[in-house]
Amino acid sequence: MTMNNKMPKIYVAGHRGMVGSAIVRQLIANGHDPAQIVGRTHAELDLTDQAAVRAFFATEKPDQVYLAAAKVGGIHANNTYPAEFIYDNLMVQANVIDAAFRNGVKKLLFLGSSCIYPKLAPQPMPENALLTGFLEPTNEPYAVAKIAGIKICESYNRQYQKDHGIDYRSVMPTNLYGPGDNYHPENSHVIPALIRRFHEAKIAQAPTVSIWGSGKPYREFLFVDDMASASVHVMNLDKAIYDEHTSPMQSHINVGYGSDITILEVAHAIGSVVGYSGEIVFDSTKPDGAPRKLIDSGLLKRLGWQAKINIETGLKLAYADFLNQIR
Repeated sequence: MTMNNKMPKIYVAGHRGMVGSAIVRQLIANGHDPAQIVGRTHAELDLTDQAAVRAFFATEKPDQVYLAAAKVGGIHANNTYPAEFIYDNLMVQANVIDAAFRNGVKKLLFLGSSCIYPKLAPQPMPENALLTGFLEPTNEPYAVAKIAGIKICESYNRQYQKDHGIDYRSVMPTNLYGPGDNYHPENSHVIPALIRRFHEAKIAQAPTVSIWGSGKPYREFLFVDDMASASVHVMNLDKAIYDEHTSPMQSHINVGYGSDITILEVAHAIGSVVGYSGEIVFDSTKPDGAPRKLIDSGLLKRLGWQAKINIETGLKLAYADFLNQIR
């Protein structure tokens, strides 16, 4: 028997994105045969097209699926395109998970987002905070779609696990950054947006960089390769162990760094990495958002995984990636 026949055939949905490409890197680093990893670009396969997704699964017949494909963006993008954020994500998730089931995929991992938790959830946010309060209004459509993704996995498990042996799991990451990030000036998240802003200020020799808010809110950041490592870890957990620590009605697992820092600290760290020597000022007339967003990653730690890449190391790698992208 060849190596290819021994290894599961794995479909990584969103393999060109920040998280999907990191999962591919992690699988290969773990010794997985690249020939047994399947990916399709959006041009090759529109995941919102149910017929196309079903045809793809019927042809490729993967053994495992990492569902990392999603329409993502920062506050501005979520506010501007709420219809696309809820529709595209709901369609992608429903199409991929259902097609996986119809074509005999036994193991699937769905990647969500910490924005699924209520705006006023306890800090740090435990898994059981889900559906206990109102969501943050600015990204509610995206959050609702991600909650639906968790519940689709749970529902298929509840209905089909016993007779069909499927095992569909979900992980909820905190704020991610790193290679493959989106550095768009308007539609990106805080770290890539600040990396771009500080770099452009350095090039222009601007005397100051102004940042929205007071700088006081705390945020948790996780390097994307750590997220990929956690995803593969959770996918490969023994089912008895996974089931022991979750339930059919609450099966998702948080993935975080384990501690948070202020936006002020993040800004100064990025300024230092980029080499910006001007002054950093905060515009307190602009909104801060939630005072703190830290997830409780205690369950994943008990299951044998912990983040390794600290913010200083991660920011250096992220800035190197940004320089590669603009070249």
